Amino acid sequence: MSLIVAWGLTKQFGEFTAVDGIDFEVNRGEVFGFLGPNGAGKSSTMRMIGCVSAPTGGALRVMGMDPAREGTRIRSRLGVVPQQDNLDEELSVAENLYVYGRYFDLPRSVLRPRIAELLEFVQLSERADDHVEPLSGGMKRRLTIARALISEPEVLLLDEPTTGLDPQARHVVWERLWTLKRRGVTQVLTTHYMDEAEQLCDRLVVMDRGEIVAEGSPRQLIERYSTREVVELRAHDQTTALADQLRRLPAQSDGDGAHRLYERAEELPDRVLLYTDHGERVVSQLGEVKPESVLVRRSTLEDVFLHLTGRSLVD
Repeated sequence: MSLIVAWGLTKQFGEFTAVDGIDFEVNRGEVFGFLGPNGAGKSSTMRMIGCVSAPTGGALRVMGMDPAREGTRIRSRLGVVPQQDNLDEELSVAENLYVYGRYFDLPRSVLRPRIAELLEFVQLSERADDHVEPLSGGMKRRLTIARALISEPEVLLLDEPTTGLDPQARHVVWERLWTLKRRGVTQVLTTHYMDEAEQLCDRLVVMDRGEIVAEGSPRQLIERYSTREVVELRAHDQTTALADQLRRLPAQSDGDGAHRLYERAEELPDRVLLYTDHGERVVSQLGEVKPESVLVRRSTLEDVFLHLTGRSLVD
């Protein structure tokens, strides 16, 4: 069953189109991602799903309901982790959960054990009585996730859940989200981190300039739009000369005839990327090409995005 369905979903701000007629479905129990750079339309889409911003055009159904008419009912069944933590820093950790739970009219007898369970889940039990203000960024993010779960929502919306966190804190958040996935909680997240999308998402769409340019599982997208491996040749300020050398390499022959060493090349400011299914073979046949360093790695979602849009997500 699809919990969220959009057809031709559009969001405009004056003459600017933030979301341009996109179609997507989110199935029960899956982790669905919107991947793209800042300004791609991810957050605008999430705000429409969360019933805090009305669509300009198209159709949207969330748990079978129309946000334009049944926004209050939808919001009561959603958990939302906003891009910026908006905790009450003058209250304690436990008080933040308690006050939020009362917004949902949860009785005290339900809230007390649930708060204890959620604080244990996000590894904050020992900080229950501490004020929020001195907590680390990772702790605040985990508390925001716990707060979103206080009403036991059917769908959890996470807008850039680990932006600004150090690598250790990011992995702790990922672990908690994986646990929720195993429990069957449907999650919809936005991110511009390639590794985050690969780690968490069952399916995702790649957005750019308000449009969906690709969709599928991380593995499907890599297989469809990239090669198995990538050879990174670093040359710093000699990248153009290196690219010229690579273009002059002779074709190689095998039983099927002559062919190029690689399928395609991308020239970046400090390196050249060669896309191939046989990275080590390419390296062994570079001949007179002498880069400063060579790395053979597997293709990632960043390679997919580079191929689809012509620029890296970090630009």
